[in-house]
Amino acid sequence: MCHYKRIERSIGEYIAGRYRRAVEVGIGNNPEAARLIRAAGALMLCTDVRPGIRHDGLTVVTDDVFEPDIRLYEGADLIYAVRPGVEMVPPLIALADRIDSDLLVYHLGCEIYGGGGEIVDCGPVLLHCYHRRGM
Repeated sequence: MCHYKRIERSIGEYIAGRYRRAVEVGIGNNPEAARLIRAAGALMLCTDVRPGIRHDGLTVVTDDVFEPDIRLYEGADLIYAVRPGVEMVPPLIALADRIDSDLLVYHLGCEIYGGGGEIVDCGPVLLHCYHRRGM
């Protein structure tokens, strides 16, 4: 479990240093990255398909990325997901494209979607950037 927290800390630190308005999709029971991003003032909110997810100090909203409520994500410069199911990546890409945000994904093991997107080295972990916002 400690290994996973190190991964989430690395992700959170990377995002906190580069983005101003991030949304985590599929927070589940792993709030470490979101907490670091919130502490830096860069977290808008977190979503999960399961209702009732709560983490002290974080705004968690129930939403399904397969049928997202676009209003929740508007204004985000980043959508990110930590260990999502690979089937979630296509709707995440579509969402990032629709709201014009970056999309970063940390995959579980070798569960890579398509060609894996652009590889982003954030220290001990690799993120996959599947969409870049227009400037």
